[in-house]
Amino acid sequence: MKKSAVTLLVVAVICIAFAAIFVKLSDASASIISMYRMLFASILLIPIVYRYRSEFTRLSSREWLSLIIAGLFLALHFGFWFESLKLTSVASSTVILALQPIVAMIAAYLIYKERVTRAVIISVFISFSGVLIISWGDFSFTDMSAFSGNILSFLSVVAVVCYFMIGQRSVRNLKHWVYSFIVFTFAGLFLLVFNLITQEELMSYPPREWLLFLMLAIFPTIAHVIFNALLDEVSPATISMSMLLEPVGASLLAYLLLSETLDGLQLTGGVIVLIGVYFFLAAQRKNSYI
Repeated sequence: MKKSAVTLLVVAVICIAFAAIFVKLSDASASIISMYRMLFASILLIPIVYRYRSEFTRLSSREWLSLIIAGLFLALHFGFWFESLKLTSVASSTVILALQPIVAMIAAYLIYKERVTRAVIISVFISFSGVLIISWGDFSFTDMSAFSGNILSFLSVVAVVCYFMIGQRSVRNLKHWVYSFIVFTFAGLFLLVFNLITQEELMSYPPREWLLFLMLAIFPTIAHVIFNALLDEVSPATISMSMLLEPVGASLLAYLLLSETLDGLQLTGGVIVLIGVYFFLAAQRKNSYI
């Protein structure tokens, strides 16, 4: 791999790792942060999407419905995850979020009866053992906040897997940017409706909060641009592997910027989860059946 590609991968991972920090720094509710994350990201994508505007007219009614439902699950994903970050540590929340490819495989097995190898089963067992260790470390009979945050992080994983399965399996031959723009917009609108129903404050936020909302949209969008640009010279498997660095980067940033620390069980569980996900991705890449 070229040094320039490695550098861009590192930049992308750092950009994504900052997302959790911005959520932690914000005093707004999780639903408000999620809403502006989606709506601002949609606005940022308009110049790119404009080039492919003809694709909107080629979508069937069924495809539009799939995109709307995908947007709903994306809204749930960010709502659950951002609320998780309000309750538990960055390390616990982002490590559990790394289970996404494994949960996607389990869903594919249950719904589409896709074949599962022994290596994959072992990696799943390893990863979920790590989650149990993290959750045990965060469990307390007197304060259930951190444990509840872990549950919400896992629910956010389930929601984002539903988002991918509904959207990407239903809508074919649609440019990635157009797909993202549509589902981001619908996700933002769903969150707007939720905030109106729950009577959340929509506009009266200080400049600091608006800056955080904007940064939360910009940094992950930069990462996605980099990942898409690198697909011509870096395999998708390599990009997937690099995503495992997100919990590491986010935890380090949380330590430096938020003074969050890791106890023994969190650290042990986190390492076990990442090892399990790494072996899972490696097994998927090799497509080896043991």
